[in-house]
Amino acid sequence: MLSVGCATVGPDYEPPDDSWLEGLEVSVYGESVTVVAESDRATQRWWQQFDDPVLDALIEEARVENPGLRIAGLRVLEARALAAAAGATLYPQVQTVNGQAAYAKRSSGAGESGFSSWDAGFSLGWELDFWGRFQRGIESADAAYFASLANQRDAQVLLAATVADIYWQYRVTQGRITILNKNAVLQSRSYDITKQMFEAGQQSELDLQQARTQYLATLAVLPSLEQAVGQLANALSALLGRAPGELNERLSNETSAPTVLPNSHRVELSVLPAVLIQRRPDVRASLWAVAAQSAQIGLAEADYYPSIAIGGSLGWSGNSLTSQDSAGLLGVGPAVSWTVFDWGRIANNIRIQDARLQQALELYRNTVLNAAREINDASIALDKTEEQRILLVETVDASERALEIASTRYREGYADFQRVLDAQRVVFTQADRKLQNDGQHLRAIVAIYKALGGGWNPDAMHEMLPPEILEQMQERSDWGELQSLRVGDEQSAPNQSIPSEVESK
Repeated sequence: MLSVGCATVGPDYEPPDDSWLEGLEVSVYGESVTVVAESDRATQRWWQQFDDPVLDALIEEARVENPGLRIAGLRVLEARALAAAAGATLYPQVQTVNGQAAYAKRSSGAGESGFSSWDAGFSLGWELDFWGRFQRGIESADAAYFASLANQRDAQVLLAATVADIYWQYRVTQGRITILNKNAVLQSRSYDITKQMFEAGQQSELDLQQARTQYLATLAVLPSLEQAVGQLANALSALLGRAPGELNERLSNETSAPTVLPNSHRVELSVLPAVLIQRRPDVRASLWAVAAQSAQIGLAEADYYPSIAIGGSLGWSGNSLTSQDSAGLLGVGPAVSWTVFDWGRIANNIRIQDARLQQALELYRNTVLNAAREINDASIALDKTEEQRILLVETVDASERALEIASTRYREGYADFQRVLDAQRVVFTQADRKLQNDGQHLRAIVAIYKALGGGWNPDAMHEMLPPEILEQMQERSDWGELQSLRVGDEQSAPNQSIPSEVESK
């Protein structure tokens, strides 16, 4: 790339101080996070550890069809065009071609006469980048492009986590409906028996009404759960770019309750969480935003200095009235433009850009802090839901045994029917609690991998956007090579604290 200049004004990019991240040890994240020699579970396709083909298929389909992810890919394409436009400023900026011709005809008694004239010209202006104005603009545009790449990858992380999270909510709600229906059948049976005994004079009306109340109360929960199932299915349909209701049949085929796999509360990492925080796409995007804004200060400061350009023109002119040949004109010379009195405009613009840089630095720090908090929150949830799961397993076993004893004692006449109803209610409540806790545990696994920034691929442009969209845009406008994207494009990071594609993959 051609560049003419003797100085680049403004501050060079300096990475934010992240030394405080070194204090984030594994112990901060509880017992759920361990560091092992080799592990890639926190980076690529973490959802496959659930061993659920339906979930795998949903996420893969969402990565192709999700409108939000397509928009993020289009923003990458837009940023590439902006970066290319910024690079064009290093070349001649003013090019003008003009020309005109005329012919006149006169008729009289003596006959006809006429004459013609013409002139044509070409002018060229080239502002030299003495102060690095254009170079800073290119730096800012390049950083904005890399930020768009990071934002697209962050969209992949959020999409995979959102699909998995909603899917587990759907499965848990399905499981709750199954438990409710089983208990409703049991309670209906108890209600029928109580009704028969009441009509035979062997049972009081109090027992009858209590059995009826419990049965109807259980049925009353069903509509709200069915509503939740429908809304969750619609949410998944939207993420997959489908109309509401299109996934209902596909999802309803999977009716088994979600399963918590052994050791699912353990997350194995190959590096410390603090390192993974720096690799999160949203953190990387925030860091690129700092780099882009840093270059804007130099861009503003360059207005203090004169703009020096080389201009030239070449022209031809002539007419048919003279015997002389057509004349040519050639002119070349420098041009200087310098704003001497700006009444503080330039200084205040520099201050504006500096304030925006400080805002970007604070936003970066806030992004990093939120990333650390999200990992901590998810690891706590993972630990505590596992502790609760162990207790709830024993609770469900105990409640089922209690119901068995209460039913036996009731049949033998040693206990009243209220004990049976109470035992049934406890079994239903504890089974429902355990299932909900299992769902919270699975969602905590999703949350911790999302917090670690896992689940993205360094896609090429043809993987970010469907071929039909790229072809449609190519037909409207000639995109040339801008629609091609190499996987290693981000390796030219502004500082070594931004990992390369291979490291962050």
